[in-house]
Amino acid sequence: MNILVINGHKYYPFSEGRLNRTLFNEIVRILEENGQNIRTTIIENGYDIGEEVEKFKWADMIIFQSPVNWFSVPWLLKKYIDEVYQHGIFYTGSEKYGDGGLFKEKKYMFSMTCNASEDVFYDISSPFFEGKSPDDIIIALHKLHQYCAMKPVRSFFCFDVIHNPDVGKYLKALKNHLHTYVLNDRLA
Repeated sequence: MNILVINGHKYYPFSEGRLNRTLFNEIVRILEENGQNIRTTIIENGYDIGEEVEKFKWADMIIFQSPVNWFSVPWLLKKYIDEVYQHGIFYTGSEKYGDGGLFKEKKYMFSMTCNASEDVFYDISSPFFEGKSPDDIIIALHKLHQYCAMKPVRSFFCFDVIHNPDVGKYLKALKNHLHTYVLNDRLA
């Protein structure tokens, strides 16, 4: 399988990106060790829009490694999407809104780091997330890929990464997730 792995972290003095870099490198390592063809982009290092479009055309799957930043992704990753996801390549107009996606054979996966702890999700009595899942907080990201006709592979989340990070636990869970959902080709 051809897989594009994208590191969407944006450096901030309070969030330097070490965990996202570690997870990004681990994704690449595991997939390469298992015979996948890998191309990468580290958005913060810069990119050529035309080259990125070609990487998407080449890829069967795109994996995004990113922090959750204000219930979405860092502005640099959003800028990348705004520039790379071009009309006529990723999508086209259609009579029925949302039916113009041109990447019907492609899959995508989010691997996200969150400051929130896992216990604040799914609980209907939680005053903030009100029973929502981690994927619910990034629904706009899922919808934009659905708009391009891409199919989701189950997202991977690391929780409580600022106050109680457990990198060993995250890496073990990531390996299991990749083997279950990417290497065994399961969607959700």
